Amino acid sequence: MITVVQAFDRQPITELPGDDARALEIKLAIAHRLFKDRSSWLKPHQRIGVLRKLASLLEAKREHLARQIAREGGKPYADALVETARAVDGLRVAAEELGSRAGREIPMGITASSENRRAWTLKEPIGVVAAVSAFNHPLNLAVHQVAPAIATGCPVIIKPAGATPLSCLELVKTALEAGLPEGWVQTFLPESRALAEAFVSDPRVAFLSFIGSAEVGWHLRSKLAPGARCALEHGGVAPLIIDRSADLDRLIEPVTKGGYYHAGQVCVSVQRIYVHEAIHGEFVERFARRVGALHTGDPLLATTEVGPLITPRESDRIQSWIDEAIAAGARPIGGGRLSETTLYPSILVQPPRDAKVSTQEVFGPLTCVYGFRSLDDAIAEANALPVAFQSAIFTSDLRSAFLAAERLDASAVMVNDHTAFRVDWMPFAGRHVSGHGVGGIAYTMHEMTAEKMVVFRSQA
Repeated sequence: MITVVQAFDRQPITELPGDDARALEIKLAIAHRLFKDRSSWLKPHQRIGVLRKLASLLEAKREHLARQIAREGGKPYADALVETARAVDGLRVAAEELGSRAGREIPMGITASSENRRAWTLKEPIGVVAAVSAFNHPLNLAVHQVAPAIATGCPVIIKPAGATPLSCLELVKTALEAGLPEGWVQTFLPESRALAEAFVSDPRVAFLSFIGSAEVGWHLRSKLAPGARCALEHGGVAPLIIDRSADLDRLIEPVTKGGYYHAGQVCVSVQRIYVHEAIHGEFVERFARRVGALHTGDPLLATTEVGPLITPRESDRIQSWIDEAIAAGARPIGGGRLSETTLYPSILVQPPRDAKVSTQEVFGPLTCVYGFRSLDDAIAEANALPVAFQSAIFTSDLRSAFLAAERLDASAVMVNDHTAFRVDWMPFAGRHVSGHGVGGIAYTMHEMTAEKMVVFRSQA
């Protein structure tokens, strides 16, 4: 049995039966049979109808889903409401995207050998999708994996994070209520880690969608069956540069939100803040005042801005990293512990460049502040790690904005916004160690699609 607990106080919510090897085989066999039987494929208008109905059903459950997210994952209720709204929007984006997806004509007749032919491409589902999701956005991340699969016509089996399965289970149940035939979307709750690996490496799986740690994601990629494709979304150590021309009045709030949203448990959460030495002192003072005012506590309270970490083990790890950096010379601001899972927000000023907090993803309520003299130096520091995801610069100087946009090693550069900005129709991807493939509803639909060319030869 899998015990699901509240992230904040570790009180039990429910127990769920785990899936054994026989259950996995049944689920894979069902999904594979549906894909191989082309007569059973859902028409585009049927898929659009399911996605629209699913969006409406979830919208009617917004408050219930938000409370569930807050309980199992610890995300503050106000932010969990935003997550449910994004999930609903994501389903509608997938439905709308279906109306514009099309193949293309391939030119013929431009050489003598291609005379009397017409050719075009069709988009077909790639096959069975194995989705492995993460705990930090338990509903919206599942939507980002399930909605593209429904839209493209791929049977999908999704494994939610063991700590936060309830939102995913509700999504799948509601998809069936919305008219999706049995078998097209299934959940998998493995009773062992070995079963999870057997799941993604099965030769019937055509596409792996993985959201989680780089260590696990790259390992699973190495185990995929020949011909299987994948998309991996990992994390970063997101850098944010504050140029000397930046308007401090306008940046304190977004930098705070980007660093401490969901207690920093976001793959593009602001972590490394590089501030020009001319405004370094003033920034630290104002930033510390704002971070210190954040309300930390029970995520079910409407006033809470920073909730718990997902497990006591994660709280212990993050605190140990903070303690190591302080021992090595970092100046701490804030911090401390509210409970076994909950840390108060903290800032470290000038931690060593080789400290864990400077080189590895913290995934917790901590930001690090460093000074710099030239923008070139800040960009070099931002680009110094093997991870690369989203980055940001605050500046009022157009030249600095363009320089950073062109030279930062990142999949996205935010100008005058924090690194954690995202909308669900934009491309979202890590570079290098941080990921493989491209996320975002429309982009995942492309990843889950195989293109087929049809060539007609006339009798002329």
